Amino acid sequence: MTGNDRITVDPDVLVGKPVIKGTRIAVEFVIELMARGWTTEQILTEYDHLTTEDIRACLMYASDVLKSERVYPTPPAA
Repeated sequence: MTGNDRITVDPDVLVGKPVIKGTRIAVEFVIELMARGWTTEQILTEYDHLTTEDIRACLMYASDVLKSERVYPTPPAA
């Protein structure tokens, strides 16, 4: 993964889910809002302590996780 200083993982915060540093807002929550059609502006209005860079960091984190994912084919049943 790339060095993303805006995203942090702490087992004592949201059971270790990646969050925006200094908040309890999970990366997955921001991604879900965007998937449901929220714009960056809507997120920033509703969560006014976030920045555009925080939202971009969430997207980059999700991209990095997906890039590292590997899928191995299952051999056919005998």
